[in-house]
Amino acid sequence: GEFDLKTSSWVATPKDVRALGGALFCDRRYGRVFVYHNGAQSYYAARGFRGLLRV
Repeated sequence: GEFDLKTSSWVATPKDVRALGGALFCDRRYGRVFVYHNGAQSYYAARGFRGLLRV
């Protein structure tokens, strides 16, 4: 859904990419979803995280 229109969000990253220190993230701009890659450490340095807890 269109619930976060202002920030970037982590997306599921393949284990082999994570093992090399990479991470995928997305954001929604201009009515489209853009996917980016970067080193996970640089992403952690500037952002928090979101989670879902089902009880």
